Amino acid sequence: MADHLNPMQKMDILIIEDDATEGERLSRLLKENDYEIAGIATNYTAALRMFYEKKVDMVIIDIFLNGKPNGITFAETINITPNALKPFVFLTASKDRQIFESARQTYPFSFLLKPYNELEVLYAIEMSVEKFHNQKKIFSAEGPGTIEALDCFFIKKKNALKKIWISDILYIKVESRYCDIFTKNERFVIMISLFKINELLRQNKFLRTHRNFLVNAEKITEIIPEDNTIILEGNHHIVLSDKYKGIIDDFHVLK
Repeated sequence: MADHLNPMQKMDILIIEDDATEGERLSRLLKENDYEIAGIATNYTAALRMFYEKKVDMVIIDIFLNGKPNGITFAETINITPNALKPFVFLTASKDRQIFESARQTYPFSFLLKPYNELEVLYAIEMSVEKFHNQKKIFSAEGPGTIEALDCFFIKKKNALKKIWISDILYIKVESRYCDIFTKNERFVIMISLFKINELLRQNKFLRTHRNFLVNAEKITEIIPEDNTIILEGNHHIVLSDKYKGIIDDFHVLK
């Protein structure tokens, strides 16, 4: 998949806003904070087309489009489409309680009232992604942090959340309270215990090879039990301690 060419990606945000000036202002704000814009839709039809045709990680939706609460209709549509839902934030200047109640029934992941400021937008994005992936906290990493999803991590760097595909991780090494995550081209440091990250990855193909290491089984190219060594793609040599040599039994070994 093309998405996996770059282990760390900017989040793509779709803006649904009928006011061109407001749409451009929000787009500028997001780009300045290292987010990508998947598109700016000014009506319901364009919003659905962009949502299904483009790579979208989350959506910011103005409730009123051309005078009608079609932003709510859009949210209702993606809510009932199998495997299509993304975190979304409602944006509105309306103070109508009935409109708020209608919007709330679509279970938005956050809510922004106009006029908003930069910090409010950034917090709303972070909270919506966190809520969408059912996380109770964000793990700090030298200032940044991560949110773990089913098949990727969102790592907070500066003011933006960026994506790392779990399948691109080669191995993870624990250093005190930190975990170093290594991909083919990059290294990331997250403040989280090896035990905790092992829990988060339990549905993926990661193996414990040492008290300080987790490796992606799909990246293993060679196992040398006599040398207590596992070799990964890119010629990374990882320790295989005697305690964890039992993992060899999980592989089909032809003799």
